[in-house]
Amino acid sequence: MAYVYKNAPFIVPITYFYDKKNITIVGYSGEGHKTNALRINSAVALEVAEITAINNWQSIIVHGTFKELSGPNAKHYLHQFSIGIKKILANKENKVVDFIREFSGKTSFESIPIVYQIKIEEITGKERKQLTHNTIN
Repeated sequence: MAYVYKNAPFIVPITYFYDKKNITIVGYSGEGHKTNALRINSAVALEVAEITAINNWQSIIVHGTFKELSGPNAKHYLHQFSIGIKKILANKENKVVDFIREFSGKTSFESIPIVYQIKIEEITGKERKQLTHNTIN
């Protein structure tokens, strides 16, 4: 995810879940540079890429707005995030996990996690697919 703080760009990796129903990205974080910056300037970009070979890839960029959630709404979305990530891991990696700490680097919940949405305003993308050539001899 990319954001701007004091006129300087920053990029950080995030674990996220795409909420198809509300057309948003859902994530969570601890207090820190990213959350402090996004409270000041809520504009974000998120780039997601899948690269299988130099000539076989696809990439999307999402532009949107950060919104911090609180109370029961935050708990609901954190639960939705957890269920969504667990399903993705089960389908893509055949891996069963029970707790967020098993798939997220944010293992300490000593402080309350900051649950957020990125309201999607624009999605753009590109891809390159290698063409296969059949030759007849």
